[in-house]
Amino acid sequence: MDRIDSNINWDEVIKKEARGLDDEDLGEVHEVGPDYVLTQKGTLHKHRYQLPKNLAVKFDGNKLWFKITKDEADGYKIEN
Repeated sequence: MDRIDSNINWDEVIKKEARGLDDEDLGEVHEVGPDYVLTQKGTLHKHRYQLPKNLAVKFDGNKLWFKITKDEADGYKIEN
């Protein structure tokens, strides 16, 4: 999972799971922008992340994998 997959079809990742290093749950992909991926985690207490696209390493059809730890992802958290 080291090499970034430049062949990710960004249209297919909407509503799919986002995962970080160590299988960290980063929520569900809600939006893909020009240089970011917006994810949302949780139902009652929602956490939203605006993750840089260049940290995405692969999409396996079900999950979009990012080369990022939980602590690093917290740096991209969007306050509601």
